Amino acid sequence: MRILPPGFQAHLDSGTTTLCWCWRLVRRDGLVQGFTDHDRDLEFFDTVFLASTGFTGTEINSSIGLNVDNLDVDGALSSESLNEDDLVAGLYDDAKVEIYRVNWADVSQAFLVQYGSIGEVKRSRVGFTAEVRGLAHYLQQSKGRLFQYSCDAELGDEQCNVDLSDPKYTGRGTITELSGRRIFKAEGLNQFEENWFTRGLLTWISGANRGRSIEVKSNSAVGQLTQLEIWLTLPGPITIGDEFQVQTGCDKQFTTCARKFLNQINYRGFPHMPGNDFIVSYPNIDDANNDGQSQF
Repeated sequence: MRILPPGFQAHLDSGTTTLCWCWRLVRRDGLVQGFTDHDRDLEFFDTVFLASTGFTGTEINSSIGLNVDNLDVDGALSSESLNEDDLVAGLYDDAKVEIYRVNWADVSQAFLVQYGSIGEVKRSRVGFTAEVRGLAHYLQQSKGRLFQYSCDAELGDEQCNVDLSDPKYTGRGTITELSGRRIFKAEGLNQFEENWFTRGLLTWISGANRGRSIEVKSNSAVGQLTQLEIWLTLPGPITIGDEFQVQTGCDKQFTTCARKFLNQINYRGFPHMPGNDFIVSYPNIDDANNDGQSQF
């Protein structure tokens, strides 16, 4: 049971209310934004809550126990403070969300109803729907290390220790031909073998997507050029002459770590762990050998 502030409770008990919803977002880059379903902007807690964004919310589903509470928030992509490019770039991924019930006639009466983070975001032609997940969502995430075959380090981090600034792991290219918005040919990378950059990170140095990074799906040689395919369509157009830097990728397997990076000493997986076949195996007698020894 929640106890409301006296002023807010008195307003509810009056029988005539002036209430609205307000959402306060804190992105991972530290930018704070406010939105409201009221018909004019509101300001409290050092945040301006904009009314021109078309924000609306569904019912908040709450439950006892560790189930994740959630709701959906709908909004338009035409706001100056909220646009499709920022959503595509992932700036709102896991953004912190505070949901308030507010007396718009007296904004000092603002009650925090829900606290959570942005989950899945679905986009349409003119709007979006964002899932707001409760704090119990974090209890479902894996913590610490997992006993698994594959490596749990990120290529180049302090556990991996591969130096990605080494020229054999990083290249720089310039786009010369386009085949849609995800496939293109580039010069400057013909010294690298096929699929050297698969699962690697491509960062744009110039053009409409300058500063954005995207994962590489595959790369192959086409004469003296290199064809690359990226996983997702970028918000800005890719044009001939755009420059980029691309880093090699890793599939997190032990053989790749040993052969490609000579870094098996820092491998963070368990490549020799027993598999399911070993777990379900049982002793049996090899009658063909007739030696009476148990075989596994």
